[in-house]
Amino acid sequence: MAHLLIHRGLAKKNFTENTISAFRYCFKKKYGIETDIHCTKDRKIVCFHDFNLKRKFKINNYVKNIKYKDLLKISKHKKKPIPLLSTLIKLSNNKRFLMIEIKPLLIEENLKILIKEIKNLKNYSLTSFKEQNIINLYKIQKNLNLGLIIPSTFTFDKILEKSKKKHIKLLVLEKKFLKEKKLYKIKKKVYFYTIKDKKLFNQFNNRNLIFENL
Repeated sequence: MAHLLIHRGLAKKNFTENTISAFRYCFKKKYGIETDIHCTKDRKIVCFHDFNLKRKFKINNYVKNIKYKDLLKISKHKKKPIPLLSTLIKLSNNKRFLMIEIKPLLIEENLKILIKEIKNLKNYSLTSFKEQNIINLYKIQKNLNLGLIIPSTFTFDKILEKSKKKHIKLLVLEKKFLKEKKLYKIKKKVYFYTIKDKKLFNQFNNRNLIFENL
């Protein structure tokens, strides 16, 4: 059965990405979620896409340099509260798949905090563009569901090479690879991002898709 995941919880154009209200709506519609995570100065793991607050809140500061209570105060003031990953996990109630993308390269201590937070999750994956995150997680705990996000610049041969790595349990590929028949040679689970076209979604919704605003 295909996994259909909503990108950052953006089920509708008027939703705010990576917020509990958006996540709750996705779960109500029986979809899984792809979300992004960072670690704050006081080692709280939050659902937020950007490294910097400039795009969302017009403040030139980095998530890693701010304590969560201050981050929450800033985001609540803009009516876009940034949630903790633990809150999302509780909301999911192990009923819907969570693809958790690690944005920065996390130190070992923060990776261990992340592992502790997801320890009771059954339907999840931890993914990253930064393969070192996946390697380091694997070193700590080998049975984690780990995935590498592949940029669109990769050739098929390079994708195939990565798929053979023992620390990689799944791949997340750019949507341009959807029509690549050679991908059937890959024995591991493959997801595709980010589908924003209804026609493309309908054509390939038997695959594992990450989509938004459809």
